[in-house]
Amino acid sequence: MIAKYIVILFGIFLIGVGLLMLLKPEKAREYLKKAGSTNLINYSEITIRMIPAAGLIIYSEFSKFPEIFKYFGWFMIGTSVVLYFVPRRLHHRYALMCANFLNPQLIRMTSPISMIFGIAIIYSVL
Repeated sequence: MIAKYIVILFGIFLIGVGLLMLLKPEKAREYLKKAGSTNLINYSEITIRMIPAAGLIIYSEFSKFPEIFKYFGWFMIGTSVVLYFVPRRLHHRYALMCANFLNPQLIRMTSPISMIFGIAIIYSVL
């Protein structure tokens, strides 16, 4: 039951991120620039993203799309493990490169992807 609520919170988080990207793209860009900037931010970010990943895997059998949930959860876990071994500075440089590429207009244009994904996740568990 906890896994279900973790997945729902993950969906709400993605909707919130999408709204931030739409309404305050410069703020979203600032957050992106901080990825990997310190050891605390880097390893907290990686560890925290494993929580909804585990929720997706655990709740997958009860969702409307069990295979997608399972594969996406394992993909998130796998990429998180890989990021533990990527040097923090390299992760930060990549985040800065992405932030420089993603101007506010592009960030706004991609915001619906995050919101739709969040809605789809919530729909899949309700």
